[in-house]
Amino acid sequence: MEESFVACNWAYSIRKRYAPEDFNIFEEWANKYVSNWASCDSLCNHSIGSFLEQYPGFVENMKTWSQSENRWVKRASAVSFIIPARKGQFKEEIFEIASRLLLDPDDMVQKGYGWMLKSLADACEDEVFLYVLDHRSSMPRTALRYAIEKMPAERKREAMKRV
Repeated sequence: MEESFVACNWAYSIRKRYAPEDFNIFEEWANKYVSNWASCDSLCNHSIGSFLEQYPGFVENMKTWSQSENRWVKRASAVSFIIPARKGQFKEEIFEIASRLLLDPDDMVQKGYGWMLKSLADACEDEVFLYVLDHRSSMPRTALRYAIEKMPAERKREAMKRV
């Protein structure tokens, strides 16, 4: 665990020197070394999130990650967008990834994409609220609760009503 935190912090510290070919390294790390939520989130939130801001063409790769058999890679496809989402970046792609992960039975994946939606709500609350309303009948409660966590009480009540 300590080694993964050192690697993640080091990778983030050199973010200004990222190059497109670094995506292959991040992908290898996600597939080989990420084995829990802490290492997943440490790598993705800042390092991969920064990489995506610099090289938005790689967002398509994250859509592929959302279909992985590896639970941590699937979670990574969502939590890599946490920081950009807070700025309202990649809105359409975030909704697409959330839809791809919508019915995933894994609670760690559900928490990941719920967190991604909650982060997007910082900049685009109305759109996230409408997305949740449109999907609340099939969205697992875990993901739904994460997505609406910071919304006003009235919106939370409305979102929690089952159709």
